[in-house]
Amino acid sequence: MQPSARDVDVMRLALVRARRALGTGDVPVGAVVVGPDGAVVGEGHNAREADGDPTAHAEVLALRAAARTLGRWRLEDCTLVVTLEPCLMCAGAIVLARVPRVVFGAWDPKAGASGSQWDVLRDRRVNHRPEVLGGVLEDECGEVLREFFESQR
Repeated sequence: MQPSARDVDVMRLALVRARRALGTGDVPVGAVVVGPDGAVVGEGHNAREADGDPTAHAEVLALRAAARTLGRWRLEDCTLVVTLEPCLMCAGAIVLARVPRVVFGAWDPKAGASGSQWDVLRDRRVNHRPEVLGGVLEDECGEVLREFFESQR
């Protein structure tokens, strides 16, 4: 499956969000939720360090923002676009929010739960399985992460 031009455009917005995390020392991951009409309804970037909150992952913050914007927790007509493959916690939140489509950039071979280490999003045992498209702007998304981790060494 190929990404749409809109997927690529929204991933570029997610990359802008990811870079905002750099200012707080957080791992640069950004996420954007797009509503049924294609408008951005939620955005987030990692804020664990900034907020002292272990659940402040980009995806969770973007889902929370989208739920506030739309006035509902079921996001069954939205798409989540994120620069890094969602982890176990975020994959669980995606399933619980009923997001039907997830687009991500870089694969996470250490903690990914959307096809790398685990595949929670497409597991037959869960009650909701979104469409998953990985590797969108993979090189650009991965480069932001590589630069961050190299600067930490």
